[in-house]
Amino acid sequence: MINTAVIGYGNAGRNFHAYLIGLAEGLNLYAIVTRNAERRQSAAQDHPRVKIYQTLDQVIADDAVSLVVLATPHDTHARLAIQAMEAGKHLVTDKIMCMNAKEADAMIEASRQNNVLLSVFQNRRWDCDYLTVRKVIEDGLLGTPYLFQVAIMRYGPPQGWRGVRKQSGGILYDWPAHFVDQALQLVDAPVQTVFCDIYYDTRWNTDMGNYSNLLLKFSNGVRYQIEISNLAKVSKPHWYVLGNLGGLVKYGRDPQEAAMKAGNIDAAEEDPANYAKVWTEAGGENRELVVESVRGSWKSYYQNISDVLNKGAELIVKPEQSARMMRVYDAAMRSSGTGEAVQL
Repeated sequence: MINTAVIGYGNAGRNFHAYLIGLAEGLNLYAIVTRNAERRQSAAQDHPRVKIYQTLDQVIADDAVSLVVLATPHDTHARLAIQAMEAGKHLVTDKIMCMNAKEADAMIEASRQNNVLLSVFQNRRWDCDYLTVRKVIEDGLLGTPYLFQVAIMRYGPPQGWRGVRKQSGGILYDWPAHFVDQALQLVDAPVQTVFCDIYYDTRWNTDMGNYSNLLLKFSNGVRYQIEISNLAKVSKPHWYVLGNLGGLVKYGRDPQEAAMKAGNIDAAEEDPANYAKVWTEAGGENRELVVESVRGSWKSYYQNISDVLNKGAELIVKPEQSARMMRVYDAAMRSSGTGEAVQL
């Protein structure tokens, strides 16, 4: 059993990491760390057999801990990760990996120097919508894809530190961290240019931005557009994908989060009304299809971490992949400042 300590007990630490670690064979939720006294009390009530610590230093001093999981503000990831890895602890950090590519490279170097695991929690590689889009493409229903559009359009202020740009990085560093990771998995080509536009409004009294339009152009000609807004009264399709033989539209997001917060992630069921719709002429015949979603499981992420540490399995979410993503982010931030596309 790999004794695991979760650092931070906000939404991510409580509802995602502590829960999913508890379901992974070979991992043991051993400790929870939070500086907040009320959250320490809550963690003790939620997990009466788990050690409750106040600081990362206490975890580092505990030789029983093998794996540290960071569920802390984004601007702390690099510093805390390097501190833990230099103490010989394996390390998982919540997305986004860190604030920039320089920090990502330093984290990877710490992992190599200390011969410890480093991975980023990209649970949405197991989202039903992403897996369905991937399967439709692999089945040839779209032919050669040339346009991906993915969007989360919501209306409401960001909560807590996620609404503070210095701590979070801004609107592009939350949900879009999943979308950029998915883009780099779906498109088998290097990113050529990055364009990013961020809109700021005073509606929510925050400096993190209210709408972002990120456009990645890959060397094979694929355009991949990512939109995010917290100031959108009207939604858009979650996915809109075009190829030379067909197109796909999909509404709705993966249902696992709601089921997980209700206490049983395995009970997640998608509304059939949100199944993907595909229009295709692949095979020489025009067809309109409703495609039942491919079922994914967020439990797969921590099971892979366990299998890597206990059985020598291959790591699925590799730190080099996340470092590549941070180079895209660096280019996006330069683009949003200049208003021009940045070449990678």
